[in-house]
Amino acid sequence: MPQAAAAGAGFIHRQVRHEKKVLTTAKNKAAQYDYDGAIKLLKNDNAYQYNVHFQNAAKKYKKEKDNCVAWSPEQVTHIFYHSLIVDTSKAFDGDYKQDGYNQVMTTMDEFNKITQIMYEEGYVMVNLYDLAGLDDDGNMKAKTVYLPEGKTPFVLSQDDVCYYHSQDGDGIATKLVVDEDGKVRNEYVQDDGSTVVGDYDVVPLIDRFVEAHPDFAYHGHKGIVALTGYNGILGYRTDISYQTRPDDLNDDKLAWLNAHPDFDLETERAGAKKVADAMKKEGWTFASHTWGHKNMSTVSMERLQTDTTNYKENVDPLIGGTDIIIFAFGADINNGGVYTGDEKFNYLKSQGYDYYCNVDSNKYFVQITDEYFRMGRRNVDGYRMYYNPDLLADLFDASEVFDSSRPTPVPPMNGG
Repeated sequence: MPQAAAAGAGFIHRQVRHEKKVLTTAKNKAAQYDYDGAIKLLKNDNAYQYNVHFQNAAKKYKKEKDNCVAWSPEQVTHIFYHSLIVDTSKAFDGDYKQDGYNQVMTTMDEFNKITQIMYEEGYVMVNLYDLAGLDDDGNMKAKTVYLPEGKTPFVLSQDDVCYYHSQDGDGIATKLVVDEDGKVRNEYVQDDGSTVVGDYDVVPLIDRFVEAHPDFAYHGHKGIVALTGYNGILGYRTDISYQTRPDDLNDDKLAWLNAHPDFDLETERAGAKKVADAMKKEGWTFASHTWGHKNMSTVSMERLQTDTTNYKENVDPLIGGTDIIIFAFGADINNGGVYTGDEKFNYLKSQGYDYYCNVDSNKYFVQITDEYFRMGRRNVDGYRMYYNPDLLADLFDASEVFDSSRPTPVPPMNGG
């Protein structure tokens, strides 16, 4: 083949591959309801002028978008979990932690069933930034989510994704890691003490589910991960106290440090940042859960400020900062009243927090002012499924997912 002909054939082959790749990418965007992104990708490509497949796909996606249903933030529910229980025989072993696990945690089996049911019912994950955002003047404004008829948006979040020392040996994952393929997974310690890597908690389980069902994630957006900092984040011991060892260092930290004489703070922080970066790339968002898991409704202003400083120094650099705060214990500031004028709100706002989430058992609780976006979250856990399954009935039938290995009755809250 003459050199010119060979070059021409090579160009055509590369162009065909390019056009197939663009069509595939556009199809994937549209599958996650990013019709504008798919259309823009097609129309901005030089091939659009002559490629009938590009033109037909753009028309198809425009029609699909035009047939979508508009959802306002006030119509979107928000559910949350804590770390999942992998081995119920270890979590529910009769010790002093059993009741708490039974109340506020969800088993991996329950979570997988709930996720499947909600997907089959047409639920689609959106994030807070899909619901509201700051305009050019810095004022918070509502946004609209567009989904096909039969689809329903919801927000997913998970609290305390730090893998606390206190959970060791209780049948819960111990860390998030990035595997050799770049996927986020968990480390989990088996009965024989060996550590395996797999999918044992919300983040990797959702990642795997979306790989199989991309239409479960609006624009590829997944959940919000709320982090404290006092035990580090994501299973890494990233807090400065592990290095400085202050006099009030608790026994759990001391025991861990004694068991890990090779501890290096910068290595731990690098590991956590690697995982956080991979999670963000996969559509996850981070939120503050306060550094010390503090009750914001009762904590003093002085303590609130110290806690926020600890968070910004020890956690923010690893996650790239956050403007979301998910209140520990679900305890809202200002006793749940309007934030404007409240001293604690004014301080948190000055520190860059624009999105605030409390706990609210109602199906919807959303408040938007120029200054902030506020959203209630519904706990999906043993307590709610056992005592108030009716409050979850719009999402799933609790009787179909409730883990039979849970001790019953589930203990009431506050000993009541």
